[in-house]
Amino acid sequence: MLRRTSIIIAAITVCAGAAVAGGMAASASSPTAQANPGGTINIVSVHTGTAGAPTQVLSSNWSGYAATTGRFTSVSSSWTQPAVSCNFGNQWSSYWVGLDGFNSGTVEQTGSEADCVGRTAHYFAWYEMFPAFPVNFSDPVAPGDQFNASVQFLGGDLFSLHIADSTQEWSHTVEAHLGTTPALSSAEVIVEAPCCFGGGALKPTAFNVLSLANFGTVSLTGATANGEPIGSEGFTPNEINMVGSIIPRTKATCSGLTEGTDFTCTWVRSF
Repeated sequence: MLRRTSIIIAAITVCAGAAVAGGMAASASSPTAQANPGGTINIVSVHTGTAGAPTQVLSSNWSGYAATTGRFTSVSSSWTQPAVSCNFGNQWSSYWVGLDGFNSGTVEQTGSEADCVGRTAHYFAWYEMFPAFPVNFSDPVAPGDQFNASVQFLGGDLFSLHIADSTQEWSHTVEAHLGTTPALSSAEVIVEAPCCFGGGALKPTAFNVLSLANFGTVSLTGATANGEPIGSEGFTPNEINMVGSIIPRTKATCSGLTEGTDFTCTWVRSF
């Protein structure tokens, strides 16, 4: 989704590991150097859990929890918008709820963003019917804002995507068509390293996941699928931690679930 070739080149350089000295600033608008938030998971490895324990999944772009057994028609969660430390050039992070994308090629999702463009932090909210392009909201977003979001299947290929920032006192409910028959095969609450410049249809791979912004620790609460705790045993919950694609070092790690609905994710490194 970038508009300037020079920014694309700079961002790719950073993702390859070139560090740029910087500090920390803040902006409530979407950045000029914007990657594509959202999209399907890129799985590095899967380790089946013991009876009653979540399956452990390592991914290069997702961390959080996904329910994968059954037909999923709704998902919801709340979170506190984290602040990002912008010390290493262009970096990105997304926080969202969604249906599909764990074992299918589409995702219906909405969430917030915390990105670094040089020394400046940018915060905004969005929704996406992947593989279509994400759509950004123009409303203000700041660290510490309290978000709640949900996605609900309405039938056919139609979904309702709701996101609210109770701190800034705005909300949006969008009804959007996917354009194809949805799988409805997973429900997830995710902290993500976005991927891919240039198109919503680009699938995350081992080579195009971007540098993860340092978000510290984010708390996600009230995570449900089909109105039940996302950690319900019958959903075969997957605990997802983020690692590098090429060198599988931990990038972000998530805690266990409390009451099947609450967890935290913590940044470890950018790539």
